[in-house]
Amino acid sequence: MSISFELDAELRSDKGKGASRRLRRAGRLPAILYGGSEPPMPLTLDHDKVLHSLDYEAFYSHILKVKVDGKPHSCVLRDLQRHPYKPTLVHVDLQRVSGEDTIHMLIPLHVVGQEASPGLKASGLLTHELTEVDITCKAKDLPEYIEVDISGLGLNEAIHLSDLKLPAGAQVTELLKGEEHDLPVVTIHPRKGGGDEEEVEGEAAEGEGEA
Repeated sequence: MSISFELDAELRSDKGKGASRRLRRAGRLPAILYGGSEPPMPLTLDHDKVLHSLDYEAFYSHILKVKVDGKPHSCVLRDLQRHPYKPTLVHVDLQRVSGEDTIHMLIPLHVVGQEASPGLKASGLLTHELTEVDITCKAKDLPEYIEVDISGLGLNEAIHLSDLKLPAGAQVTELLKGEEHDLPVVTIHPRKGGGDEEEVEGEAAEGEGEA
């Protein structure tokens, strides 16, 4: 299912910590929109709407539509500051993009195929080495997430960055640094303390009986 996010923004004229505190008390969230050929724009957003949008994983990697005085801007979420102990937001950074812009974004990884994995059927332990991956692609081709299929993964095997299936034209940013950056994404290892431990315990009990 395709999800879209639209936010209404207002230009912000007051600056400084005092002004930001007043905005937050009024339910507004200070923000900055930058990038492209236009100058940076200080904005305010509806705090609760942004906070509720964060419940959707796709909000972090989708192209967002932000309307400023009725004019739409396409952008992506670049930075998010939360209050250190309150469940509130402090500030957001938004970067303008067009569909043809090449950008890099962190995309979440979704593991699938657990029920068919030979390694898991053999009581192996699945380790998530990475939960997201930075990919480089055109903004219009940003995926909501990337699937990691482990249906054929056995014991002592791993899926690496180079094994991921990406949208056409997309690349894993880390791999652009060289083959030595082909990191594991998920691995399956035998569980520690399995049959060998039970065998040792059995021998110990047997020895106590003989004593």
